[in-house]
Amino acid sequence: MVDKMLDYKNELPVELIAPDISSYKKSNTGIDYVHTFDSGKHGPHVFISAVVHGNEPCGAIALDWLFKKEEIPKRGKLSLGFMNIEAYLAFDPSNPNRTRWVDEDFNRLWGPGVLDDKERKQTSEYLRAREVKPIIAEVDFLLDIHSMQKPCIPLMMAGMEQKGLDLAKSVGMKIPTIIDSGHKEGMRMRDFGEFSNPSSIKNALLVECGQHWEKSSEPIAIETTIRFIRNTGIMGNEFGLEYLPKSDNDSKIQFLKVGKIITIKTKNFKFEKNWQGFDCLKKGEIIGYDDEEVIEAPFDQTFLIMPSKRLFVGKTAVRLAYPV
Repeated sequence: MVDKMLDYKNELPVELIAPDISSYKKSNTGIDYVHTFDSGKHGPHVFISAVVHGNEPCGAIALDWLFKKEEIPKRGKLSLGFMNIEAYLAFDPSNPNRTRWVDEDFNRLWGPGVLDDKERKQTSEYLRAREVKPIIAEVDFLLDIHSMQKPCIPLMMAGMEQKGLDLAKSVGMKIPTIIDSGHKEGMRMRDFGEFSNPSSIKNALLVECGQHWEKSSEPIAIETTIRFIRNTGIMGNEFGLEYLPKSDNDSKIQFLKVGKIITIKTKNFKFEKNWQGFDCLKKGEIIGYDDEEVIEAPFDQTFLIMPSKRLFVGKTAVRLAYPV
């Protein structure tokens, strides 16, 4: 049965082909679809995560590319993991929204104690998250690859701590970087455990590579993966160079901080316009309505971060950010 939250019409072309990942099921970690390549030498443990949402193929493409390179780290460990397998394997280009998840959002389960709650409903996502939790808790650096519902420029999500911002700077993707706490409905994997502890060296980024099925999201996923791995120092100096631009542009990274999260309160929520994402509004401009409540832009420059098509009570409608 399809979750009613996901049963909405797709209006965008599906340009990406989701790769066949069946050959990656058998692994050396004891967890299906999660592989670790160990140099045998001291160094950080780096994890690249894909398909936390089953209808976001760009991350699977990046991991497939990495597997086929067959490069072993020079130091430390590199782990590659396909997360929400059941949803991904059900992906249907004719109904691509419906396989975002099976029972619930995999990326809202990572708050303190959630995955240890044996009384909680045993959903497909809950069981898979419990299965991968031990290795996620073990790694030093996590890159979680995502994409967005609507056509939008790529965005880097760095969390709330300064260390996340510093990591985004050092990775060096010239895309806007968002300082944010995620969603009120539940914690993301990017924010799990020590990733959100300012005194821990463990760190994580989440990259939104563009619209889910837009061809341009594929090279962003691969380039971000290369830059992230290179930044950790686990690979040789030549790793991925053939895929990177010959010369970096000298544009600065734009940083924005989410100052307000609009969580839907009533079934009568609606946007004023069909916002696409990263729209910039002036203070006081109307964003939308939640029944009789008028939602206005609160900042002099208010950027709309990923306005949603899933307008259900308790879900995030949009996050509102300002430049910093």
